[in-house]
Amino acid sequence: MIKKVENLLWVTLLFLCLSPTLAAQESTPTDPDSAFKETLYKKYKKEAQAFDKKEFDALFFEFFQKQKDPNSTLTKEEYYTYTVKIAAYSEKLGLLYKDQKEEAQRTKKEWLAKSYDDYLRSKTH
Repeated sequence: MIKKVENLLWVTLLFLCLSPTLAAQESTPTDPDSAFKETLYKKYKKEAQAFDKKEFDALFFEFFQKQKDPNSTLTKEEYYTYTVKIAAYSEKLGLLYKDQKEEAQRTKKEWLAKSYDDYLRSKTH
């Protein structure tokens, strides 16, 4: 009986020691551009959250026009500047309209998850 308790304690201890390591590995960002996006987000957050609806709509429309233009390609910085500004504005909506906070956070995450490599692949099709 004592041997079983000892074994259980060792297994529990091992599990507790490995759990933070495993959790840290899972939460490691796989996006190679995440640091760049974070830098841009910090740079443009206040500007984007100060937009009124008209300014945001113009930004949004401009982004989609440039993104779909077959004769030009946005640089990585241009692409991410648009996406982080849209994400920051989405966050603002969640702060203004408490009943839409979850939706705004999901939208923010979706915009921050956009990939420049995916954009470039879409330009070649």
